[in-house]
Amino acid sequence: MKKLLTLALLLAALPVFAAPAAISLPPAPDIAARSYTLVDFSSGQTLQQRGGDERMEPASLTKLMTAYLTFSALRQGVITKTQALPVSERAWRAEGSRMFIQPNTPVAVDDLIRGMIVQSGNDACVTLAEGIAGSEEEFVRRMNLEAQRLGMKNTHFMNATGLPHPQHYTTARDLSLLAQAIIRVFPEYYPLYSLKEYKYNNITQANRNRLLWQDPTVDGMKTGHTESAGFCLIASAKRESRRLLSVVLGTTSESMRASESQKLLNYGFQNFDTHHLYQKSQLVASLPVWKGSENILKAGAAQDIYISLPKGQYARLKAALVSKQPLLAPISVGQTVGSIRLTMDNKPYAEYPLVALEGISTANFFKRGWDGIKLWFN
Repeated sequence: MKKLLTLALLLAALPVFAAPAAISLPPAPDIAARSYTLVDFSSGQTLQQRGGDERMEPASLTKLMTAYLTFSALRQGVITKTQALPVSERAWRAEGSRMFIQPNTPVAVDDLIRGMIVQSGNDACVTLAEGIAGSEEEFVRRMNLEAQRLGMKNTHFMNATGLPHPQHYTTARDLSLLAQAIIRVFPEYYPLYSLKEYKYNNITQANRNRLLWQDPTVDGMKTGHTESAGFCLIASAKRESRRLLSVVLGTTSESMRASESQKLLNYGFQNFDTHHLYQKSQLVASLPVWKGSENILKAGAAQDIYISLPKGQYARLKAALVSKQPLLAPISVGQTVGSIRLTMDNKPYAEYPLVALEGISTANFFKRGWDGIKLWFN
């Protein structure tokens, strides 16, 4: 049987506001792109999108996954930043944008990463792929495995660079998942996406993300372009404590991808608020436990819980705590013991797991027996 425990607005985590009148959210701006999505980084919620699940050619946005696997290889010790990787003939002859490495000159991983991120060098991508996985084909296999693990359900890669191929595709939603993963999992490397230029082989190339110059709150992430994909941009901006990510695919020019991304980011910051409901491991409730060494279990959130809402609608949010009863020992740390359910105007809105913040072992024979009797009559 489940026992429903109603909380007074999330145990005061949600302040009490006067109920507002019905709010008409300003319509989304007209974005001149084939598809787009706007995501709040903290809550992970999609604030606005059009064609977010439509398969699109990613062009050089592919390099986000190449970078993700490169960062992972660095963390695992497969490669080091100071390690010099050989440049193959294949890498040297890579089509498209380049950082202009030479086949007879090994290049440090740190330089290759900057060449990939800032200069969008296809030659850098192939060199990294071969150095990490032995071949670009094996690296691409790993790219697709990682895409599946990240929940990128409508993505398939055929190369590490983003060159066009009929079976090389993704979606705006999937790219937003990948961008969020880079920022969250590899925060030590994310500042590389804010570099405005990089010089290698006496050639200085500027970052193609115009928003790095136009908006001081934008600190990443990546541009992409082919004739078939159009001009694409994933932009990330942080204003005060909020970070938003926009993915704009298939615009008609470099200036257009910047202006449409700016428009989308401004819309999100102006029309939505993000609220931090719970901190990870914050005590949410004390729950009764049976047949355990302790009678009360401390329970809380498994992770930081944020919620994004249109401005003025926070007070309409209600919460209830549902615990699994009876809770029987043993209980391990992190075990799901219930859920936090949010409703908006009495309609389901979101649900988050409630977990044990401590472990409780099984009680001795006599206490187990006594609790068993009490449960029988409860």
